Amino acid sequence: MVIKLNGTMENYTTKLNTYMATRDDENSTQEQIDNAFTDAMNALADDLTSKIKNDAVNEAANRNLDSQILISRGNDVLTSEEKTFFNAVVQEGGFKDDSILPETTQQRIFEDLTQAHPLLDAIGIQDLGAATKFIYSDPTKAFAWKELFGEITGQVNAAFREEKITQLKLTAFGAIPNDMLELGPEWVERYMRELLVESYSVGLEYGYVNGRGSVHSEPVGLMKNVDPETGAVTDKVSSGTLTFAPSEYGEVVAGELYGVVKALSTNAKDEARKVMNKIVMVVNPVDAIGVHFRNTIQTANGQWVTAMPYNVQTVESEEVPVGKALFFVKGEYIAAVAGNYKLKKYDQTLAIEDATLYTIKRFANGRPRDNKTALVYDLDIKFGFGTEPETP
Repeated sequence: MVIKLNGTMENYTTKLNTYMATRDDENSTQEQIDNAFTDAMNALADDLTSKIKNDAVNEAANRNLDSQILISRGNDVLTSEEKTFFNAVVQEGGFKDDSILPETTQQRIFEDLTQAHPLLDAIGIQDLGAATKFIYSDPTKAFAWKELFGEITGQVNAAFREEKITQLKLTAFGAIPNDMLELGPEWVERYMRELLVESYSVGLEYGYVNGRGSVHSEPVGLMKNVDPETGAVTDKVSSGTLTFAPSEYGEVVAGELYGVVKALSTNAKDEARKVMNKIVMVVNPVDAIGVHFRNTIQTANGQWVTAMPYNVQTVESEEVPVGKALFFVKGEYIAAVAGNYKLKKYDQTLAIEDATLYTIKRFANGRPRDNKTALVYDLDIKFGFGTEPETP
C-alpha cells in the first residue's frame, strides 16, 4: 500500500519546511535546528494521529469483510506474526525497550519509502535486512582469460570486496499517542509505518543529496566531492548553465543535455561507461515547473506531452537548492539501509502530552563511487522577453 499524505498533513508540512529552512540557514544555532526538528516531529505525530483516527472511524463498516476484499480496497491486513506483535504492543501499553519490528513490516516500510519517494527509488537504495554489509563487484575486473586450470584467485579478490555500512545510524523519533493503542493492532502498525516512512525519507534524502561525510557522521551526498588524497568533502562546483531555451526543433535543449550526457559518459578516471537511460535529473519543486514547461509540447490531437531528450528522468527534491540541477548516473551511488528497526523508550521530558516517545534506529549509509557519479549545473530558465513571470 503506497502511503499518500498529500492534503492531510498541513501542520507537519509547515513545520517541516520551517525545519529545513532553519537547517539550511548558516546563522541558525544547533539549538534552533533541534527545536525546529522537534516541532516537525511533534506535528507529524499529531497529524498522523488525527488522520488515522478519522480513517478508523470511516472504515469501521468494513470490519466484517474478509481479508481479500480489504486488501483489494487498500486496507491493511496483518500477517499472523504482525498481529501477534502489535496485539502485544496494545495489551502492554506500548513497545518494550529494544523491540524489533516484524520483518514483514520492515519490508513494507522499505516498499513505501521507494514508492512514495521517487528520488530514493532512482538512487537505487538497497534494503539489506538484518545484514550490515554487502558484496560490491567491479564489472571491469569480474572476468579473466587464463589457461585451463590456471590460478585466478588474485583477480577474483580484485573484482569483489565487502562494503560495510555499520558506521552510521539514522535515528527517527516516534511519538506514540497513548489513545492510539485503543484503535487496535492494525492501526498501530499503520501509524508506525507511516511515521517511519516520512521521518526516514527526510533523513535519507538529506544524507544522499547533501550529506557531509563521516566527519559529520553523515553519508557523502551526491552534491559533494571527495578529495581522493585527504578524504575532505566539499561542495561540487557548477559544471555549466542550462537554459532550456525554446528553439526551432528543440536544438538548444537537446544540445545542452547532450553536454550533460557526454560529461557523465566517463568516470573520474576518464573511462567510458554506458549512461543511456540511466541519467536522472533532480531539481527543486520550484524549478521543476519551469523545466517541465520547457519540455512540454502539444501534439496534433491536442494532448500535452512532457518528454526529456535522451530519456533523462526528472525527479523533484527539496534538498536540491533552487536554481540548481543535479544529474547522476543510476547505479553509481552506493546507498543502503541495514539492520533491524529497533525501538527504545525515550525517558526524557517531552513537549508532547499523553504520548510515549521512542527512538527508532537503523544503520544507513551512502556514497558516490567517484566524483563523476553526479554533476551539478546552474539553471537560468527565463520566460517571455527574458524575464521571470511575476509571482501572484
